[in-house]
Amino acid sequence: MIRLKNEKEIEGIRKSCHALADLFREVIPQIEPGMTTKHIDDLVVKFIKKIGGIPAWYSENFAGAACISVNEEVIHGLPSKKKIIHDGDLVSLDIGIDLDGYISDSCHTVQVGNVKPEHKKLVKATRESLLAGIAACKAGNRIRDISNAVNDVANGKYGYGVVYDYCGHGVGLEVHEDPSIPNCPMGGPNPRIQAGMVLAIEPMINAGTADVHTMDDGWTVVTDDGSWSCHEEHTVAVFADHTEILTACDDLIC
Repeated sequence: MIRLKNEKEIEGIRKSCHALADLFREVIPQIEPGMTTKHIDDLVVKFIKKIGGIPAWYSENFAGAACISVNEEVIHGLPSKKKIIHDGDLVSLDIGIDLDGYISDSCHTVQVGNVKPEHKKLVKATRESLLAGIAACKAGNRIRDISNAVNDVANGKYGYGVVYDYCGHGVGLEVHEDPSIPNCPMGGPNPRIQAGMVLAIEPMINAGTADVHTMDDGWTVVTDDGSWSCHEEHTVAVFADHTEILTACDDLIC
């Protein structure tokens, strides 16, 4: 069931999303070669506690406040004291905050140090596909319009693999709500986008194959061919005459 949010609920979600944007502004500039992914997670936990929130992923039984996925890891990378960030890595930070019962969700892929041109291009394409998906997310359109817009950029324009096993989703009062938002054309429900929807749009784009699998830890999803991946995500709210990017942080360089 799709839960349409009222004005009060959207304001609560907006506050959580703005806090999450502030988190990214604070944490991303601190990421550097030699850090462990557990150190990054500790920074995230510290910020969320400071504002009186709760890491949203704790309700999902995830062992961290942030999913930290590096290079060929697509999503759900577990923070670890053993995993060290290196110069040239792509580090995707997928984070959610529960602030007074309102959930935010966003992801940015951080380019650490001297990133190769082909990996910079992958990040550029993923961000471009996210913006295309958001542009298609307006009242009166359908969910598949978002999917087509993302795929047209990531696969049609750049030729990258668009992950089909995982999707965007409704968000705001729970971490995962209806509807599912595929990043490429798929069958299944195709509801009309309505005012009051709050959606997490999140392209997961691979430099090679679109196929992925889960590692033995039960969480970390990686590309089948070892190619690198990029993940970008915003939470948006749909109104009758516009769509607002609640987690916007346009001044952030990552």
